[in-house]
Amino acid sequence: MKRPLYSLLTERKNKGQKSFAVLIDPDKAPLAALDELIALGAEAAVDYWFVGGSLVVSNQLEEQVQYLKKHSDIPVILFPGSPSQVTRQADALLYLSLVSGRNADLLIGQHVLSAPFVKQSGLEILSTGYMVIDGGAPTTVSYISNATPIPANKNEIAQCTAMAAEMLGMKLIYLDAGSGALHPVREEMIAAVSSHTQVPLIVGGGITDPDKAVAACRAGADLVVVGNAIEKDKKLIGAISDAIHKSSRA
Repeated sequence: MKRPLYSLLTERKNKGQKSFAVLIDPDKAPLAALDELIALGAEAAVDYWFVGGSLVVSNQLEEQVQYLKKHSDIPVILFPGSPSQVTRQADALLYLSLVSGRNADLLIGQHVLSAPFVKQSGLEILSTGYMVIDGGAPTTVSYISNATPIPANKNEIAQCTAMAAEMLGMKLIYLDAGSGALHPVREEMIAAVSSHTQVPLIVGGGITDPDKAVAACRAGADLVVVGNAIEKDKKLIGAISDAIHKSSRA
């Protein structure tokens, strides 16, 4: 029996060990490109594949997840932008509630619609307080969600939002500046959230090099997610993974 991923995440957090996830957008990673990603991911000891996107227009998600599961030992976690981006072929599902916005549909409405399938899927469900942070540029997630991002310098808003999500029972907190963000989530905000919550903290968006990844880890991120930068240069996988894992031992 496979060990639940959540217990691994919490164990790594308690030990101060940092994790790295590569985000795969189904629209930008055809099956032909997955072999290189898989090889680089294995060589770099990537911890997780995240699969999904704010707006997926192709029908490749399930096929891609199956391919990753067949050819890679790295766990596959769904990062869905909508209920249609769910497949029972993955290992786990980030069940995202957009706690930073005031769109009731993305707080609970979409979950009500997807609940029967999700319940029957057999996926490990990771309830996640999802927070969109201003990264200096409009992002797809902000447009699709019709939600105003938390201002980058409003640490107290992020802190209190994360605290509320944790007290409501969320298992994870996710700070996301969004794909293509000009700036990553500020270290001060990561530190404010990390120091006032106990659950694992995921940080993504705008992380384009090893230094930014390490800065997020040192500020308090437990799991760093990189997608857009790797789409542009797959060789970053090794450099970023090495930097993140070394930061655990620093």
